[in-house]
Amino acid sequence: MKILKIASDQNYLIQNEKVRPHPMLHPLWPNFIEAGSYPWMKKYDRYLEIGENLFEMTPLEDADFAVMPDDWRTVVGQVWYEKCNTKAYSHYKEFAAKAEQAKKPLIVFFGGDRSDEAVKLPNKNMIIFRHSNYRSRAKTNNFSWPEFVEDLVEHYLDNNIVIRQKQPKPTVGFCGLIKPANFKNIIKKYIYYAYMITQKGRWGYPPIQGHFLRDKIIKNFKKSSLVKTNFVIRENMVFLGKQNLDQMQKLRIEFVNNMIDSDYVLCCRGAGNYSNRIFETLCCGRIPILVDTDCVLPYDFAVDWKKYCVWIKENEIPQIAEKVAEFHNNISTQEFIILQQECRKFWKEWLSTEGFYSKFHLHFQSLT
Repeated sequence: MKILKIASDQNYLIQNEKVRPHPMLHPLWPNFIEAGSYPWMKKYDRYLEIGENLFEMTPLEDADFAVMPDDWRTVVGQVWYEKCNTKAYSHYKEFAAKAEQAKKPLIVFFGGDRSDEAVKLPNKNMIIFRHSNYRSRAKTNNFSWPEFVEDLVEHYLDNNIVIRQKQPKPTVGFCGLIKPANFKNIIKKYIYYAYMITQKGRWGYPPIQGHFLRDKIIKNFKKSSLVKTNFVIRENMVFLGKQNLDQMQKLRIEFVNNMIDSDYVLCCRGAGNYSNRIFETLCCGRIPILVDTDCVLPYDFAVDWKKYCVWIKENEIPQIAEKVAEFHNNISTQEFIILQQECRKFWKEWLSTEGFYSKFHLHFQSLT
């Protein structure tokens, strides 16, 4: 496999704000790597071992691609009410102009929930990787990249995938945040609209709307006799820094155990049009129930995601329990076991940090 030659520049990081480079650059810039004993701090470990066999840092004039050293959300803000970071934008603009002058394509990573925010930089040949995007609006130079997670099987399950045996009735799991569409939350939704009008904002889908959708789905499952439910409902997002590290570790273990004790795991968008949970589910060898809200998925141009999921269209939500039960009844005991193993294998080979970057070159083949 050809090693991709990439160019980037640490001088364009906003270093006094403790900004770290994008994970793609970690093997080449090891001085920026975060150290710590908690499992989620180890999600890049295997990638660090192979990264120099995948990418070579070269001067800009010799590179195949220029890579923006940090995530675009540093500019637009990680949540919808933050203002633009003008200092970061100034750095990004200067780096993009250098890449344009050298006639090099510019790779920009855009993590987080925002999907309608344009990347405005002086480079006509940008290749943008987003967490959140809409299939019907996606451009040919836009791709999806996964939310990288630690290897949950390795760190929480003694490196042993727990295979569930098929039961007559499927168990559906979910551990996370939902918001009921009550008066208080609907008011929050319209406050969001009012704010975006005053700010001339582009993000048309209220962040809370995805959590309303989860609530609707959970209620549909609960009222059905066709499935068993294993739901742990949270009132707040866990990894927002409000808990200390030990509390976060405890909640993380509860989250993993919820998946392990389920056959299928509900994976539905939250504030952004993507699901972190789908990568964690596959990592654990569990079968995702993917609610397709016009999603763009990593490597969906090369992989048939429907082989690994119970695929639910958004207009099928009222029948979601029936769809899951039908899927479960139509696979044999052996097929159910094999699918768990294939889900785990899919995550390791395509969606783990090392898996994603080892196949990174495929994105550019799809553009030719």
